[in-house]
Amino acid sequence: MAKFNSLGFFVGGIIGAVAGVVAGLLLAPRSGAETRSMAADAVGDAWDKANDLYEQGANDIAQRINSMTPALNAQTDALKAKVDAARQKMDQLRSSIAESVNEATENVQSAMDTAAEKIHATQENVNKLREDIADAKPADDAKPADDAPFCAAPTPGDAPAEDAPSA
Repeated sequence: MAKFNSLGFFVGGIIGAVAGVVAGLLLAPRSGAETRSMAADAVGDAWDKANDLYEQGANDIAQRINSMTPALNAQTDALKAKVDAARQKMDQLRSSIAESVNEATENVQSAMDTAAEKIHATQENVNKLREDIADAKPADDAKPADDAPFCAAPTPGDAPAEDAPSA
């Protein structure tokens, strides 16, 4: 039943609104032409007011954008300067690293050349010592030194194996 009462109230409101409009048109102190003219003027005024508000909003937005543009340009310039400074530092680091690598390469090459020369000189000394040893002949009257160890005991490989199991 509650649905029917709320539906009836809604329908009654619509009927009352329509009756008010009809009564207003019939009882209006002006003629239809005057009423239409007033309605057209009201719509025109509303349109003009809407255009004015649109233009005012557009001008406000344009002014805000224009006022922010210098700050944005300054920030953009500052960022460009920082990027340029970073690029310069990277270029300096690259050249510094390249110089360090070249210097290290030269030092390693120099050390290798020095080591090769020392190895060559050592080989020559060893070869000369070998030749000197080969050229040296033992003296006929050479006697063994008195302090040389003398061992008369048989070595383990010379003795027969008595405890070895036979196969």
